[in-house]
Amino acid sequence: MEKLGLNEIREKYLKFFESKGHLRMPSFPLVPQNDNSLLLINAGMAPLKPYFTGKEIPPRKRVTTCQKCIRTPDIERVGITARHGTFFEMLGNFSFGDYFKHEATAWAWEFVTKELGLPEDRLYITVYEDDDEAIDIWTKEVGVDPSHISKMGKEDNFWEIGTGPCGPCSELYFDRGEKYGCGSPDCKVGCECDRFVEFWNLVFTQFDKDENGVYNRLANPNIDTGMGLERMAVIMQDVNNLFEVDTIRNIMLEISKVAKVNYGANEKTDISLRVITDHIRSTTFMVCDGVMPSNEGRGYVLRRLLRRAARHGRLLGVEGTFLYNIVDTVVRESKGAYPQLEEKQDYIKKVIKREEESFSQTIDRGLSILEEKVADLEKSGKKILSGEDAFTLNDTYGFPIDLTEEILQEKGLGVDRDTFNALLSEQKNRSREGRKVGDEAGWSEDIYQTLGKEITTEFVGYANAQCDAAITAIVKDGQVAESISSGENAVVILDKTVIYGESGGQMGDNGEIVGDGFKMVVTDAKKLGDGKILHHVTVSKGTVNKGDKACVTVDAKTRIATARNHSTTHLLHKALRETLGVHVAQAGSSVNPQRLRFDFSHFSALTQEEIETVEAKVNDAILAALPIDTREMPIDEAKKLGAMSLFGEKYGDVVRVVKMGDYSTEFCGGTHLTNTSQAGLFTILSETGVAAGVRRIEAVTGYGALEVMKNNQQSLRDAAKILKTNPSELVEKAEVIVEDLKNAQKEADQMREKLAASQASSLMDNYTELKGVKIFTNRLKGVDAGALRTLGDQMRDKMDCGIAIFASESGDKITFSAAASKSAVAKGVHAGKIIGEIAKVCGGGGGGKPDSAQAGGKDASKIDEALALAESLVDALVK
Repeated sequence: MEKLGLNEIREKYLKFFESKGHLRMPSFPLVPQNDNSLLLINAGMAPLKPYFTGKEIPPRKRVTTCQKCIRTPDIERVGITARHGTFFEMLGNFSFGDYFKHEATAWAWEFVTKELGLPEDRLYITVYEDDDEAIDIWTKEVGVDPSHISKMGKEDNFWEIGTGPCGPCSELYFDRGEKYGCGSPDCKVGCECDRFVEFWNLVFTQFDKDENGVYNRLANPNIDTGMGLERMAVIMQDVNNLFEVDTIRNIMLEISKVAKVNYGANEKTDISLRVITDHIRSTTFMVCDGVMPSNEGRGYVLRRLLRRAARHGRLLGVEGTFLYNIVDTVVRESKGAYPQLEEKQDYIKKVIKREEESFSQTIDRGLSILEEKVADLEKSGKKILSGEDAFTLNDTYGFPIDLTEEILQEKGLGVDRDTFNALLSEQKNRSREGRKVGDEAGWSEDIYQTLGKEITTEFVGYANAQCDAAITAIVKDGQVAESISSGENAVVILDKTVIYGESGGQMGDNGEIVGDGFKMVVTDAKKLGDGKILHHVTVSKGTVNKGDKACVTVDAKTRIATARNHSTTHLLHKALRETLGVHVAQAGSSVNPQRLRFDFSHFSALTQEEIETVEAKVNDAILAALPIDTREMPIDEAKKLGAMSLFGEKYGDVVRVVKMGDYSTEFCGGTHLTNTSQAGLFTILSETGVAAGVRRIEAVTGYGALEVMKNNQQSLRDAAKILKTNPSELVEKAEVIVEDLKNAQKEADQMREKLAASQASSLMDNYTELKGVKIFTNRLKGVDAGALRTLGDQMRDKMDCGIAIFASESGDKITFSAAASKSAVAKGVHAGKIIGEIAKVCGGGGGGKPDSAQAGGKDASKIDEALALAESLVDALVK
């Protein structure tokens, strides 16, 4: 048995199934696309669900992938044991209604015995106890020794989630030998020890379970298999656990070098090394796929992993930030299979370093707060830190609960974990908000799926504005209908159309469908994954029947306006990458006739200079009158041209490529201009943040940009008219007015100070004295907060030992102000406490420092009553 590296195993698997007619597809991003049932991709089949459900047509009936996955239910166990990890890669071969058990089992056996060279006498199979068909295939066709086959129950060897597609499984095991066993004479397949390792699961999706629990046989069953790449590498390299696999071990060695500790020397440091190794793999891939640290959802998962790794770095004695440098090793080990890692390497390091720096600050604050809590516990004689305090440390300051427990244990103290866990559970539930609660795999069905896969729509609108078509389906009020009449709204499906159905961020077209005796106005159109285009229509004349013939015409004016905005998003994408870096990737878009919206990955707001640079680059490309060439070609040929694909999108063997001169080349199925000059002009309206690590630009082109210019020019003319100048001289005029206002404000401030000084002198004789403190109270009218503060400062400078308290009415607003001298403060006077109590009498509140404070009130009728309270308040405070 040859010792193969992890990267070699991956390539062998994918090449093998390519030789069996499978399309090799790249890994989908960890962030699910158009699937709210998952936070992160956690299985090889998860991104392929639309193909299994029939919602989308697969690019080929046979597909093979190596899918990166993240699972975090056992995050606290990662590091404690060598078995657990959050990041893994899942190899899989899939059949969508093509081959089934005979081929799946034969190819699995061929791969492990011939390609990998695993000895047959050390391979074992488990099958579902009622799947006699599989047992016969394994023994009679594949040739597996019957003594190496075990029957298992539904819990182990039958895959199902609620209702929907399901079926029996066959699992492949490898006997690693007695040295990995438990020593029990009963040790066999299914034992909890490490001797018999399950490494490949073949799911035969042959049933559709209905709501009554009946398993109905599928006409076209599917194959879904999953092989853990790291687990296979453990077997092939004959190592103890996943952390000793070549690529993962190299990451750990780099961490060991930084921390100056050796793996295997100490169990405590081994735990930290395993935690950091696993978590830096997960976080590197998550950031690469567009996840940013935050306090909810997948961003919370990323933050938790990064902070847990950083904390274990501290336990190893590593000072300062270090995780971002380990990214280099992760990239080096995995860039062959995931080239995006190298493209975004600098960006990934920036994001991780920034989070490390943030945690470094919060952990210091957390330690300080925890020390205060420990002092309080010791003072009160208590032994348990409240769950509320522990949760605040964890949630607000990012201070891990296990670190809190560790520090408390060192001092002979504990923590209320039950309350903490309850609060944490509430927090986790909040992080899931926004995701659908439905079944785990999202095997839902709607009315359009019931129409059948044979009903599809051919789009012929790239080169045509009109076409003849037949009405193949009508849906009214959520139900299939045979006809619709004048005044009714419905959805119609045609065999072909020139109306673009909303997809890829481009809004659906408008238009009309006209036939013999009827007319329908198309108000919107949407494209489904299985090829159907839904035309949302209002019947303006006659009766329409299923099967009728019609002429379909697109609204040319809105089509070209949408095309201006769509073509310009390609130019914008390129300009952003040129200006900000290659880490920029499209995170969403929306184009319609009025404007464009473009979301992209970037970790900070754009500066005004960057916005202007991007805008100029796009306009340069427009004015360069670049020819726009759109054509279909094999995907491999498109990649050779350097065409940029949208990360996570599913592409078939043949793709549509939009090339704009030598400036931009992208995969795209939308409608476009024929020359960039047709866009006319590009103007950015706004640049904002929409989520952690995602920015948004909204912009206009063509007539929309002209309208913005027209409005801006009118605003300049209006402003110039108000300021009695010309638009060309508006800035200079504004500067003069601002300077005049500054001077006027300065003079007003000087006058206010003189007035305050004068008032202060006249008010100095009106006071009462208590315990050596003079108390000045005055009720004024129309004096603002700034003037009151100045007056108080003047009074304080003149007082030897006293406090001045003022109340001023201005309309329905009451402002209180207090100022105390140093000697009065020394006696115990506190302006903030006094003014706060006085303001309460008038239904207000406020406070401040011992020598200066302000407050507000609502009830002017109680001002005198409030000021009269001053003496008793001073009496209570003065020593």
